[in-house]
Amino acid sequence: MIRPRRIIERWGLDPEALPGEEERHASWLELFFDLVFVLALAAVQNRLTDEVPDADEILRTAALYAIVYWAWVGQAIYDTRFDPDDLGHRLVVLVGMVGAGAMAVGVRDAPDTLLLPVGYLVVRGTLLVLYLRVRGTNTTARRLTTVYLSGFGAGLLFWVASLAVPAQNRPMLWLSGLVVEVLTPWLGRRWLIRHPVHPSHLPERIGQFTIILLGVSLTDLIDAMPSRPSPAAVVVATTGFLIPASIWWVYTTFVTLGLTRSRLSAGIGYATVHGLIGSALLLLGWCLGQAVREVGAGREDLPRMLRLLLAVSLASWMIGGLALQRIALGGIPRLRIAVTTVTVGLLGAVTLVPPPIVLMPLLAVLTISYAAVSSRLIVRFGRERIEA
Repeated sequence: MIRPRRIIERWGLDPEALPGEEERHASWLELFFDLVFVLALAAVQNRLTDEVPDADEILRTAALYAIVYWAWVGQAIYDTRFDPDDLGHRLVVLVGMVGAGAMAVGVRDAPDTLLLPVGYLVVRGTLLVLYLRVRGTNTTARRLTTVYLSGFGAGLLFWVASLAVPAQNRPMLWLSGLVVEVLTPWLGRRWLIRHPVHPSHLPERIGQFTIILLGVSLTDLIDAMPSRPSPAAVVVATTGFLIPASIWWVYTTFVTLGLTRSRLSAGIGYATVHGLIGSALLLLGWCLGQAVREVGAGREDLPRMLRLLLAVSLASWMIGGLALQRIALGGIPRLRIAVTTVTVGLLGAVTLVPPPIVLMPLLAVLTISYAAVSSRLIVRFGRERIEA
């Protein structure tokens, strides 16, 4: 029988090389890994064509987003606890990146292609290998890895089974496996909080990933501009740019305060809320680009579904911001709730306006106003919490 210590020795892992509590930053390998997954998420977004999608296509795209994002989160959570950044770790992660690349190619034609499930199996399989590698380092790591190896291993069986069924039956197996994996850290939380995530590394890692997704939304906006834009297209694109710029302002105000550091614990809630925010950013980017395309095509009114998706994406971002404040401060101040509630209501009213030449400036003014007020509230409440 091969003991965990023997495995550690064979793989060249020195327990002393595991990161401690000192200040840490995302490694070059982590940033490279993140970029591959951003490409996969962008491929998910590209399932939304230049035509306004129906509800079924939106739900399928949302499910694929959840699968890709969860695959990324699993590695991010591991890295913030362990990540010796030695040769063995780098080689295993690079193999996982090959799986991420397969997922990026496969999401376009899923479920009719096996590239997505095969890629997911590679990504998750390499993560389980990494957990096996650190299992014998100490007692706490053994308990923590038991949670992930058992839960993620069980979820992986659904993905293996999906390889042998017809294409139309695969999504149900994928979602079943996803549910098992999502429930794993929540059910095993009592053991995971004994080995909390790094208080500065995880916020930085997820923050960088979120900013990259925000950049993707700007790319959608730029790519949608016609070669010879009309004055109306210029107005829509310019005011559309102000919306993600306002989101950047609020988000960076929040993360630079470092308020989450004492409350991250196992990091499950923090990562989950960012999944909601990331989906909102990708949807917003597509909506902004589509609005410019509609104007470039000479249409005077935006379709109702497109206006609805604009409102949903912005409202989801605002609600996600409230959830982040709940994680950071242990509660949501009433004034912040009131401001968000009023703004979401105004969003619903503004998106009833069909002409994009009117709608987009109104949305920009509303988002800028919300960003200005929310940023001030975040700073004020943050200072109060620090002083307390």
